[in-house]
Amino acid sequence: MVEGSSTAFVTGSEAFPMGDMSSKTHDVKVSAEPEVYHQTRMGKIVTSLRKYGTFIGPGLLISVAYMDPGNYATGITAGAGNKYALLFIVFLSSIIAIFLQALCIKLGSVTGYDLARCCREYFPRWLNIILWILAECAIIATDVAEVIGSAIALNILLRIPLPAGVCITIVDVIFVLLAYRNDTSSTKFVKCFEYAVGLLVMAVVICFAIELSQIHADAGEVFRGFVPSKEMFAGSGMTIATSLIGSTVMIHSLFLGSGLVQPRLREYDVQHGHIKLADICEGIDEKDAAKMKDKEADYFYNSYKPSYQAINYSYKYSIIELAVTLLTLALFVNSAILIVAGSSLYGTPEALDADLYTIHYLLSKNLAPVVGTIFMLALLFSGQSAGIVCTIAGQIVSEGHINWTVKPWLRRLITRGISILPCLAISVSIGRNGLNTALNISQVIISLLLPPLTAPLIYFTCKKSIMKIELPEEMQTLVEEEDEEEQDGTVQEVDTESNDSRKYKFMTNNWITTSIAVVIWFFISALNIYAIYDMALNGVAGS
Repeated sequence: MVEGSSTAFVTGSEAFPMGDMSSKTHDVKVSAEPEVYHQTRMGKIVTSLRKYGTFIGPGLLISVAYMDPGNYATGITAGAGNKYALLFIVFLSSIIAIFLQALCIKLGSVTGYDLARCCREYFPRWLNIILWILAECAIIATDVAEVIGSAIALNILLRIPLPAGVCITIVDVIFVLLAYRNDTSSTKFVKCFEYAVGLLVMAVVICFAIELSQIHADAGEVFRGFVPSKEMFAGSGMTIATSLIGSTVMIHSLFLGSGLVQPRLREYDVQHGHIKLADICEGIDEKDAAKMKDKEADYFYNSYKPSYQAINYSYKYSIIELAVTLLTLALFVNSAILIVAGSSLYGTPEALDADLYTIHYLLSKNLAPVVGTIFMLALLFSGQSAGIVCTIAGQIVSEGHINWTVKPWLRRLITRGISILPCLAISVSIGRNGLNTALNISQVIISLLLPPLTAPLIYFTCKKSIMKIELPEEMQTLVEEEDEEEQDGTVQEVDTESNDSRKYKFMTNNWITTSIAVVIWFFISALNIYAIYDMALNGVAGS
C-alpha cells in the first residue's frame, strides 16, 4: 500500500475528517488535487495487484483440469474436421467452466466445506454414498486419461515400453505424498506446491507457443472461429462439439475448486485474530510441531467456519484469479491444439478420430518432426500435472464423502493405484490400440457423470440454510441498512428470524445466476443424450 498523508487523505474510511483539516491542508488539497488523486489511484492499483498476487495459485491447479490429455485428441479431431469453426465451442466451454467454478468458490468460501463434504453434511446417507461412488468413478476415469497420456508421451519421446511408462506415472503421487498438505492455517507450503504445478502449466503453454510459431494460419480466419458460424455444423461438427465440452468441463475440478479456497480463508482468520491457535493447541508442548499441526488440522476440519471478514476479503479476488487463469492459460492451450490441427491437418482423413500415436506422426509429417516432438512434450507435462491434481481431487472426494480415516498418503496411493492397475493390464495384454480405446471410454464416462455430479453444486448454492454467513458483532447494528444489498452479482439478505438472535447474510444464487446454472445443466444433459445416441450409431471409438 502507498504510504503517506496523500493516501490516507482520500481513501474513504481512512480519510481525515473535514473538521480536522487546517486551512493549510485545504490549500494543499486544492493545489495538488490532480497529483494527489493520481498518486492515490496508482497506490490503489499497486495494492490491488499485490493482493491479487497473494491469490495466484488455485487457478493454476484448476486450469490443469481443463487442459489434460483428454483434450488433445478431441482438439485435434475438431481442427482436422472443422478447421477453426469449433473455436467458439472451446470458448463456450471455458465460460461454462468459469461459471461452475465460481459457484464452487462461493460454496467453499461460505460453508468452509468442499463439494464432497457438503454432500455428506447435508444429504441423506444413501444419497451421499451414491454420489461418492459416482465421484470415485469420475476420478478414476479422469486419472486413466492422465496415465495413458503420460505413458504414450514417454513411449514416443524416450522409447519407454507402455507398461513401464504406466508405472513411471506414479512418481507424481510420490511428489504429492511428500509435499501436499492444506489442512492448516499456513499457506506457505501450499503456495510452493501451487507454483510447482504452475511451472508444469507454463511449460505446456511454452510448448504450444512454439507450436503456433511453426504453422501458417490466417489470423482473421482464426479469430472468426471464435464466433458462431454455419461451419460448426458441417460434417460431425456437433458430435465433436459434444466431445469438446465433455473433455473441458471436468468433474474433478468441481471438487478441487471448492476445496482450494479454504487455506487462504484460514490464514486470514488466524492472522487477524478471528481464530486463536494458542487456544486450539492449549496443553500441547510447543516443541511438538507435528502434534500441534494435527490438533490445528482437526479443528479446521471439524469446527472451523470462515468469518464474514475472511470471505469479504477473499471472495472477489478468488473468482478474479480463477477467471483470469482459465481465460488465458487454459483457453490458450485448448485453442492452440485446435489451431495447430486446423492449419496443418484440416482435410486429412487420418486425423479424424486419430489416436495420439497417429497425431504425432501426422504433425511430424505435415509440419516438421520437431512439431510432433514438442506436441508430445506438452502432452507429458499435461499428463503429469493433471495426474498430480487428480490425486488431490481424489483425496478431497474420499475425505469429504465418507470421512475416510486412512492416512492421507495411503489414501492417495490407493486412489492412484486403482487407476493405474487397469491401464497396466490393458497395456500389457492389448497394447497401443487398447490404450486408445480406454482413453475414449474414460472420456465417455466423465461426460455421462457430469450432470448428476453438478446438480448438488447448483442445489447447495441455491439453499438459504446452507449459504449463510454469521455477521460479526460490530455489524449487528448496521444490518437493517444493508437488507437488500447487491454485491458481486449475488443478492445478500439479512436473516432476522425471531427464533435466532444472531443475524446472517445470505449468499444464495439470485434468480439470474440460478437460471443460468439450470440452463447449463440442461444443456450438458442434452449433450450427453446426444452422445449416447451417437455412441449407439457409431460405437465408443467413433464418439
